Amino acid sequence: MTLESRTFRAVGYPIRLHAGENALDKIGDEVKRRRAKRAFVICGQTVAHRTNLLGRISAGLGDLYVGAFDGMDKDSTWPAVQRAVDAARAADADLLIAVGGGSVIVGTRVVAIILAEEGDPYDLMTQYPEGKSAYSPRLMAPKPPIINVATTPNTAMNRGGSALKNDNLDHRMEFYDPKTRPVALFWDAEALLTAPPELIRSTASTSFSGALRTLGSTDMSPLVEADQRHAFRLLHQALPRIMNEPEDAALRIDLCAAAFLQNRAADDDQGRRRARDATSSSAYALATALHIRYDHVWQGEATSSVIPTVTRLTPPEDAERAARIAEALGVWKEGMSAPDAAGATADALDDLYNGVGMPTRLNQLDIPKDELPLLAKDTLKNFNANPGDRPGDYVAQMLELLEAAW
Repeated sequence: MTLESRTFRAVGYPIRLHAGENALDKIGDEVKRRRAKRAFVICGQTVAHRTNLLGRISAGLGDLYVGAFDGMDKDSTWPAVQRAVDAARAADADLLIAVGGGSVIVGTRVVAIILAEEGDPYDLMTQYPEGKSAYSPRLMAPKPPIINVATTPNTAMNRGGSALKNDNLDHRMEFYDPKTRPVALFWDAEALLTAPPELIRSTASTSFSGALRTLGSTDMSPLVEADQRHAFRLLHQALPRIMNEPEDAALRIDLCAAAFLQNRAADDDQGRRRARDATSSSAYALATALHIRYDHVWQGEATSSVIPTVTRLTPPEDAERAARIAEALGVWKEGMSAPDAAGATADALDDLYNGVGMPTRLNQLDIPKDELPLLAKDTLKNFNANPGDRPGDYVAQMLELLEAAW
């Protein structure tokens, strides 16, 4: 324990959370609380046509419901967001309701930004000036309130950052605006059970990897450490059970709670969450490049296919960090060096992900090996992984990790 870790601030954002059986019955109350008159839903095709969620929402809202856009797609593409903006504008929406997983929730945030801000969207997104650090423009206009109805336990559910896939750019369109955080969040049991267990497993795998790496930090405040440790505990207990207990809504709510705790810890970490360790930043950049470039690859599978190799090849310089991570997985042994601990952690991750049916090598993803150089280049502009200066050999380093993970 150090005084540095006990010198901290905590940031809270107003949000009302409804969880459990029939939680969605309260959505009308939340819309009225915002004094909104024209609530507009954004979702994907599956939610719109293979679940009863739109019917439940429209029934709960009555005259406050003014329609839905059902074309949000995987990775929140820019064309889909443009169409959603047009639909919301035509409906004269004054409140947005995102119903779905991370892609829908992220896309809805950008819809709110485009509806409210003036100027070219390409000027509103994060900028990557040559030879300088990336920066996100300040977006000052008031945004229409957002309510998120989650169908997966994703960490996007109450954040303020968004990234869209745009095939005309060499990177994602990234936006940051804390005014797009939701005013209300729903973890409705029936809504969460609409997602296939494979998708829940994928989402939880991504969260598990992030929670594990965070436990290596030696300077967390007591609030941050409490949230991160409990998030990891929930994920570690739930991940092996997801495929065997597909109808357990309580298990899915636990996973939502873990994602929420991870986000709360990140908010309270005084900006230190930007200082990702090399393993975390490299794995995040590689996984993002994979699931953005290939439509059939989900983020969880992209993460599990690279994280064991990246863990093994980028051990922390700090032996204590490596020890804390290995200890969380129960593989730490007295006297281990940082590389030894990283290797044991990687082996444990291989076993865990293989045990739940997740890929642990790139060659399991059905992608062409000759496109690894393209993937390496795709990692160059990723604000969450690397907001600072990009070193000249960065792409070469990423390619080396990709080849090792093959």
